[in-house]
Amino acid sequence: MKYKKIKPAKIYEQVANELIEMIQNGELKPGDKLDPVPLLAEKFSVGRSAIREALTSLRALGYIELKQGEGTFVRNFDASGISYPISQAVLMNQEDVANLLEVRKILEAGAAATAAVKRTEADLERIRQALADMKRATGNEELGEKADLAFHLAIVQAVQNPILAGLMNQVAETMEDAMKETRRMLLFSDPSTLGALYEQHERIRVAIEEKDSEKARKAMIDHLQFVENSLKDFLR
Repeated sequence: MKYKKIKPAKIYEQVANELIEMIQNGELKPGDKLDPVPLLAEKFSVGRSAIREALTSLRALGYIELKQGEGTFVRNFDASGISYPISQAVLMNQEDVANLLEVRKILEAGAAATAAVKRTEADLERIRQALADMKRATGNEELGEKADLAFHLAIVQAVQNPILAGLMNQVAETMEDAMKETRRMLLFSDPSTLGALYEQHERIRVAIEEKDSEKARKAMIDHLQFVENSLKDFLR
C-alpha cells in the first residue's frame, strides 16, 4: 500500500490557522483591529516575514482587510465559502516570482527602450493616464492594481510590434495576479513603498518622453529589481 507523505506545515500557515481559529471562535470579531506586525511577531514568537505571509493568506481568503493609514481589520466572513487550504491562498512562491520577473525583465526592459524611440503622442497619453490613475489610487487598491498593469501594457503597445504585444498578452493574466499580490504584500510591509513604486514608474515615463532608450531600459530594470528585492522577505 502506498501512503501519502505528510508535509509539515510552514510557520506562516500555523500562524494563519491560529488567527482563523481565533476569528471563528469569537476571540477576534468583525471590525477588530489586529496588532501591528512587530507585535504579532513577538506574541507568536516568529519572524515578521511569517506574520506578513500569514496576513497575506488571510486577506486572500477574505478574513481580513487592510485599511490604508488605519491598520488591518477582521472582516465578516462566511466559513462555508472557504474550501481550500492556507497554502493555496498565497498565489506566488519564490520560483514562480523569480521566473515571472525574469521574463518581464527580458521583455519589458527592451520594450521600454524601443518605446522611447517609437512612441507616439497617443502612446504617451496612455502612459500618462495610467500614472495619473496610479497617483490618485491612494486607499483604492483595485484602481492602483489596474493602473499599474495599464502602465506596463501601454509601454508595450508603444513599441508598435504585434508579436511583442501577443507575447505580453499571453502573460498578462499572470502579471495581473502577481501585481495584485505584490502590491498587497508591500502594503502589509510598508505602505510608503507604494510611493517608491510610483516614483519608479515616473522615471520610466520621463525617459520614454525624452526618447532616451538606455535610460528607459535601466529605469525598467531598476523597477523590476526593486520589486524582486522587496518580496524576498515574503517568499522562500
